[in-house]
Amino acid sequence: MMPNVVFLLCVMARWICVWTQRAVSLPQNGCKTAEEADIAWVLKTFGEERFAKRIARAIVERNREQPMTRTKELAEVVAAATPVKDKFKHPATRTFQAVRIWVNSELEEIEQALKSSLSVLAPGGRLSIISFHSLEDRIVKRFMREQSRGPQVPAGLPMTEEQLKKLGGRELRALGKLMPGEEEVAENPRARSSVLRIAERTNA
Repeated sequence: MMPNVVFLLCVMARWICVWTQRAVSLPQNGCKTAEEADIAWVLKTFGEERFAKRIARAIVERNREQPMTRTKELAEVVAAATPVKDKFKHPATRTFQAVRIWVNSELEEIEQALKSSLSVLAPGGRLSIISFHSLEDRIVKRFMREQSRGPQVPAGLPMTEEQLKKLGGRELRALGKLMPGEEEVAENPRARSSVLRIAERTNA
């Protein structure tokens, strides 16, 4: 499923400024054409927001009463629609994350960058990727795992040694992951959700 153009979300993403007191102005018509199902889809898919439907409904209902023109208003609507609060995060964090990722096609950009890395890494070169949320990390983890396994040949498929060589070997050797310790998180709270994964280019 691909959502229709949700102008509200696009506009909000361009002026992202949620948990400060700054109230960024938005175009007058920026909050009138969002559809509830589309908003919920974006929030659930790209923000992994458990209350996506509630938040989407609240946004649409608010716009019917009085269209939002500031990001601060959106943050307040999301906070009010979120029944369970996380003491470490503003309730609108996942909403704005979802909007940003969708509008900027960030996951597709990550996938393309990972594929391109194979053409520029010399044998023995290290590929180090820091992810800040599970959607990114899932893509990086899958890529490194697949490239570390090499071509997968179905069991029992008759192939000569020469044919197997033509398939090539594994492209990467996964070296594991690193996560921030308590001291680092205390010094830099933004590192709390980060994951560093490392892989080394093989001679394939």
